[in-house]
Amino acid sequence: MSSTLQTDIAILGGTPGGIAAAIAAARLGRSVLLIEPQAHLGGMSTSGLGKSDVERRYLIGGLFQEFTQRIHQYYLDCYAPDSSDIALCQDGYYFEPSVAETVFHDMLQAQPQITILTSYTLDSATTSANQLTAIDILSPRGERITVHAQVFLDATYEGDLLAAAGADFRLGRESRDEFDEPHAGQIYFDYQRQQFLPGSTGAGDDRLPAYTYRLCLTTAPANAAPLTEASPDYDRRHYLGYFDDLAAGRLAGPLQLKPGRGYEPAHFNTLVRALSVTPLPNHKTDVNINPRPLGFPFPELNRGYITGDAATRAAISTRIRNRTLGLLWFLQNDSQIPMQHRQIARQYHLPQDEFTDNQHFPWQLYIREGRRLQGEFTLTERHITHQPEQGIDQAEIETFADTIAIGEFPIDSFPCQPRQPGNTIVLEGYLGMLDQITRPYEIPYRIMVPQTMDGLLVPVAASTTHVAFSSIRMEPTWMALGQAAGVAAHLAIAQQCAPRNIPIHELQQQLASEGQILQHQPEINHASTREPQS
Repeated sequence: MSSTLQTDIAILGGTPGGIAAAIAAARLGRSVLLIEPQAHLGGMSTSGLGKSDVERRYLIGGLFQEFTQRIHQYYLDCYAPDSSDIALCQDGYYFEPSVAETVFHDMLQAQPQITILTSYTLDSATTSANQLTAIDILSPRGERITVHAQVFLDATYEGDLLAAAGADFRLGRESRDEFDEPHAGQIYFDYQRQQFLPGSTGAGDDRLPAYTYRLCLTTAPANAAPLTEASPDYDRRHYLGYFDDLAAGRLAGPLQLKPGRGYEPAHFNTLVRALSVTPLPNHKTDVNINPRPLGFPFPELNRGYITGDAATRAAISTRIRNRTLGLLWFLQNDSQIPMQHRQIARQYHLPQDEFTDNQHFPWQLYIREGRRLQGEFTLTERHITHQPEQGIDQAEIETFADTIAIGEFPIDSFPCQPRQPGNTIVLEGYLGMLDQITRPYEIPYRIMVPQTMDGLLVPVAASTTHVAFSSIRMEPTWMALGQAAGVAAHLAIAQQCAPRNIPIHELQQQLASEGQILQHQPEINHASTREPQS
C-alpha cells in the first residue's frame, strides 16, 4: 500500500535544527512536513543533553534564544523566583529532557502549517537533472509514502537524506595537509598543556569521534529507577582501565577549574570521575561520559553505524547503550571499587519521570559526527581559530557576504581510538575544549548548499572539515543554521529559484528581523557563560 503527500518543504530529522527550520518556514506561511525516524522529537536536547553548549550567549539569538526563554518561563511557572531550581536552570539554558520536549512541542503546535510524522523512516530519494524531487518514507507499519516538496532539508545527524539523494559528502577525518589544519588527522594532543604529542601523524582516516549516550540521572530517591541487574552483555573487563587511571592520578581535578564544565569536586580522585556531572533543576543531572580517562571504553564502538542498515544501526546503538549502563552498574556495584566511590555513584539513578517509554533511558544516540556535506564552501580550522604560532593569524574575524549565523564554541572532539600501547596522557583523536585558540566566527550560507544537487539544504551535516565540525556541531548553532535553512527554503519557493540562487541580502534581512546574530560584537556589556564540554 502506498500514498502520496505534497508539501512546500519537507524536512528529514526532528533534531533541534530540523525543528527550528520547520518553525521558521511555517511562520513565513509555508506548509512543512517534519519527518523524524525516532518516536520522539528534539534529538539530543530531549535525550539527555540538558545544558546548552554556548560560551558566549550574546552571539546566538533567534529561535534558540526563544527556546531558552520559554524554558525559563516554564520553570518560573513551577518554582519560586529565588529557588535553587530557578538558579539551576541558568535562565533557561539548562533543562530536563522532558521540559525541552514540552517546549519544542508547544512551539511546533503553534504552527498549524507543520505536519509531524514520528517513527517514519527514509527509504529512498528521487532525483532528476541533479534536483531532488521526491522521497519515499515508510510508516511504522511499513506503508510507503511518496513525499513531493519544492525544497527538502536534511536535518539528520547522520546526513541520511543527502546521501540518499547522491550529494557528495565526507566521512571521517581529513589529513593535516588537505586543508593545512594543525589539528587534523590522527593526533595526540595534551589537553591540559595544549601541546602536540609524539604519534601525531596527521594522517586522514575513516574514524569518527566516539558515540555515547548522554544520561539524565536523578538524585531524588523518590524519583529513582535504580538498576537492578547488569546489562545483558555486561563484562567488567571493559571498565578495568579506570583503575589504572585512578592510580596514575588521571581522575584528579583539572589544572584549571573552569566553572560549569561538568566538574564536581566531590568526584575528584574517585572512579566517579568517569562521568562528567552537571546539576539541573528538579534534582536532575546532565551526565556526560568523561573522555579524558584512558579507560574510556567507547571509541570505535560506532564503526559501521553511519553506513549500516537499520538492523546494523540498532545493534550498534544497543551495544553502546549496554556499555553505558554497564559503566553505571560497574561504578555502583563492582566489589573492587572502594566503598566510598560506590556510595557516591549510588546517589545517581535513572529517573522514573524521564523516557518513560524506554525504561528511563534516552532515545537518541549521541552521534557527534556523521557524514558531512561537500558543499559550495567548506569551513575549516583556519576559519575558526587564531594560532599565530601555527601560521593562522586571524587578527580579525573573517567575514563572508553570505553569513547566516555566528559560531563560537571551542573545538571539542571525542577520542577516535581506544587506548593504544604507550598511551599515558590522552587517547588518540581527543581535542578537548580548545578555547585558547577557537574564536567566534561567521558561518556562510554556502556550507548548507550541495555542490551539484538542487532542491536540498543541509543545516546539520553541513560542509566542514572534521576539526571545524567539532565546533559547529552544537545544538544552539544547529538551531541557528536550521532557522536560516527554513527561511532560505521559503525564499527559494517565493523566488522560484534553486536554494543556491536565493537573494542572500533578503535572507539576512529576514534573519536579522527574527533576532538572528549575523555579526560578531566584542564581549563588552555581555555576560559570558562557560559551559560543560560535549
